[in-house]
Amino acid sequence: MTTRVLIVDDDPLIRELLDAYLSQEGYEVHCAATAELAESFLAANTVDLVMLDIRLPGKDGLTLTRELRVRSEVGIILITGRNDEVDLIVGLECGADDYVVKPLNPRELVSRTKNLVRRVRHAQQHTSSTTLARQQIKHFADWTLDTDRRRLIDPAGGETLLTHGEYQLLNVFLRNSGHTLSRDQLMDQIRNREWVPSDRSIDVLVGRLRRKLHDDPAEPQLIITIHGAGYLFTASVAA
Repeated sequence: MTTRVLIVDDDPLIRELLDAYLSQEGYEVHCAATAELAESFLAANTVDLVMLDIRLPGKDGLTLTRELRVRSEVGIILITGRNDEVDLIVGLECGADDYVVKPLNPRELVSRTKNLVRRVRHAQQHTSSTTLARQQIKHFADWTLDTDRRRLIDPAGGETLLTHGEYQLLNVFLRNSGHTLSRDQLMDQIRNREWVPSDRSIDVLVGRLRRKLHDDPAEPQLIITIHGAGYLFTASVAA
């Protein structure tokens, strides 16, 4: 099966280099200079992987990442500069799977592409085989998680949408309630794609999730920091 890749970058030299690298490896490569052109292409075509620059004119790469992840499990690799650490973390929280840093290393680029395509296809097969058995509503500590629409419902009935990263992290906690999880264990379980590059990304994600759960970071009750070990989710879970 031919792997189809969409490259989204406003720099024609980057597009040409990526096209050349990946075409040599047998990938079917398509290019777009803006997020808007990428969306037009994706409206009429399916791809296995999107490789996009964080800093695009018009709609930026972070916004496109967020929108793609809401409706698709397509693989996403961000193209970043060396000084884009904050944007990179946000992009990974929004659902990007991996990243490459300019100047691009051809061997690393091809390796990351192959690994991600393999993980995405494995995850898609696993998802399709378990969708019917998955519970859509989960209850914990007076909160409700609507897994079908990725909504968090508070005790008063107010609704909050979760980002893809927040939703995946909460699901990991719900599956492992009462057990301390190290940062490495959390990284391994989020989307099964090994997309988080550092402990800091997990800490940022935990902080965002605590805020949405109204869990005081000074004295958290739901997500407790176990110093030197990781995090403990304390609430019991019911479907």
